[in-house]
Amino acid sequence: MKKLGMVGGMGPESTLSYYRDIVFGVNARVGADVFPHVAIESLSVFYIQQLIREERMAELTDYLMGAITNLARCGADFVVLTANTAHIVFDRLQEQSPVPLISIVDATCRHAVRQGYRRLGLLGTCFTMERDFFKEPFRRHGIEIVVPEAADRELVNQRISTELEFGVIKEETLAEFQQIIERMRARDGIEGVILGCTELPLLLNDGNMPLPCLDTVKIHVEEIIREIMKRS
Repeated sequence: MKKLGMVGGMGPESTLSYYRDIVFGVNARVGADVFPHVAIESLSVFYIQQLIREERMAELTDYLMGAITNLARCGADFVVLTANTAHIVFDRLQEQSPVPLISIVDATCRHAVRQGYRRLGLLGTCFTMERDFFKEPFRRHGIEIVVPEAADRELVNQRISTELEFGVIKEETLAEFQQIIERMRARDGIEGVILGCTELPLLLNDGNMPLPCLDTVKIHVEEIIREIMKRS
């Protein structure tokens, strides 16, 4: 099996989900006394958000590359970023990385294509919802990505940064998100919703949403497990 390197801390709750789901996912497939080799380099989600907000993309790339390089040096065969927003500089990282990277955006796009979606809603940080890095791969495959209106985007971003990043789950926040998605369905005719922040699955799932959810963590984890189980 291959050794995985994870750039985590973006935020801690999703890093824990990744680690648990990968370790026990591999164990379920291989069985008995087998766990994968995993290394984690934990960074600051708040510093990453600051760099993006200030358009300091070269510094963001260097910051993330430092973590990727450290993971490669400790033997990781490939590396993943455990956050959607950090993929804003994924192309730059891929060019510089000493080991392969698996993109959460590309993994989600491949899943959407297989499922036959044509129009999907996207929730995430303001950077993910408003920039093109997440939407572009879907456009190339003929899938339209729709985001909430400005006031709703601000609310989603605020709830992520002040609640979900800290593992705080509120029923009133769930109700707000359900209403936002209902408005998107009525206005835009979306067929499903991409949970484009790795903390969103703490709050949202197929059981409490009015439309199917594309959980980017689960989708990413499945591709990561398949890569781990290949011979290094």
